[in-house]
Amino acid sequence: MQPMDVIWWLVDFILHVDAHLIQLVRDYGVWVYALLFLIVFVETGLVVMPFLPGDSLLFVVGALAGTGELSLPLALGLMWVAAVVGDQVNYHIGRWIGPRVFGWEQSRWFNRRAFDQAHAFYERYGPITIVLARFLPFVRTFAPFVAGVAHMNRARFTAFNVLGATLWVWGVGVAGYAFGNLPWVKANLEWLIWGLIIGPGLIAVVGAWRKGRATAGARVPAGD
Repeated sequence: MQPMDVIWWLVDFILHVDAHLIQLVRDYGVWVYALLFLIVFVETGLVVMPFLPGDSLLFVVGALAGTGELSLPLALGLMWVAAVVGDQVNYHIGRWIGPRVFGWEQSRWFNRRAFDQAHAFYERYGPITIVLARFLPFVRTFAPFVAGVAHMNRARFTAFNVLGATLWVWGVGVAGYAFGNLPWVKANLEWLIWGLIIGPGLIAVVGAWRKGRATAGARVPAGD
């Protein structure tokens, strides 16, 4: 499969995650739970995969559990473990790499812009970023990495990590279970997925932009 074919498949998977998951459940049965664990772990644990579905996946998993296609406690339990472990791994990678990351440029494997957005978000909101970032695509992937680079206290990071993972996984998943099968939601699911991707992302971009402007303004000497 060519690289562009992989990209288009990922885009289609993200936008039509409900149809793909239903097919995967029917084709692979209980192995789908392992796939759900892997997707969440990779998205939260590896900074090279920030584009994987997160919020939309959780919502659709909850909706499928509402129809009996999946077990809600098992699916969300595994995804919660994946979210916690993924952030812990990401944090330790950032802690190990340290300040060297600030010299890295944009590349195929490292999204410098996304890192800068997460760093600005972390600088603005502090440790609570670990909780807030769970609901922000791209920032979600880089926030634990940034916390590791900043050498945030391990125990404190773990506490915020567990809290954020609990609110994110169970909050979004249960929302999908409760509302995902309503006729209006099912009819407009693709637009809701776009909203889950673009809406929180815009919040992160605007926050980083405002932080950048504030920092630049502080550097301008008085009287200029």
